Amino acid sequence: MKIDLSGRTALVTGASSELGRVITRTLAGCGADVAIHYNRNRDMADKLLAEVKGLGRRAMVVQADVTDPASVQQMQTAVAKGLGDPDILVNNAVIQYTWASVLDQPVEDYEGQFRSCTVHNVLMAQAFVPAMIARKWGRVIALNTECAMQCHPSQSAYAAGKRGMDGLLRVLAAEIGEHNITVNQVAPGWMISDKFRESGTQRQPDYEKLIPLRHRGEDQDVANAVAFLASDLAAFITGVYLPVCGGNVMPRI
Repeated sequence: MKIDLSGRTALVTGASSELGRVITRTLAGCGADVAIHYNRNRDMADKLLAEVKGLGRRAMVVQADVTDPASVQQMQTAVAKGLGDPDILVNNAVIQYTWASVLDQPVEDYEGQFRSCTVHNVLMAQAFVPAMIARKWGRVIALNTECAMQCHPSQSAYAAGKRGMDGLLRVLAAEIGEHNITVNQVAPGWMISDKFRESGTQRQPDYEKLIPLRHRGEDQDVANAVAFLASDLAAFITGVYLPVCGGNVMPRI
């Protein structure tokens, strides 16, 4: 048994980001062609393009503002023309901002998180899901966060945006499941990625002692979960919020 995405085309938003780049490499390694979305980091997108093509997969780079309807529609047109309609959507992009208490957090940060978490997923669904419905197959996978369950101090804008996204995606899963399309979320913890390796700050003892597995996860752990949910192995899984955080949060029944 293995994850085989041969013949599938994926679109990863925020592909040039810390987690996005590993997700992109992993999907390509499983056999998928990949549309590599970026907003500002064109250099990393071009590097990924070369890596994916080096694996023998088709690939393209596309720029878009995922919070803007016209920009997302332009991306849909470009990807359909360059690679064909995607079978797999990985909605990973998010706006970065400085966390503060509810009393100090600017309203603009709440609006930005709503747009990059919730509206982002609305626009991607409206642009790309109709082609999945026509083919009777599709995967929508969005990156959520353990913070959506923790609701710790200073997380309010991020948690609010991600919790709104959660509600939206559960409704979407119910609406389009009859077309053989699954909709799931992967919720990472504070993962080790390139920036931590480069700075030598992989160990975070205060955080690690809270995790049942007693260590931080790797970006590859997130990418593995995404690849699984994109595959036929997860054909009967939909509407899921899947924490990838070593047990730091656990949905209870």
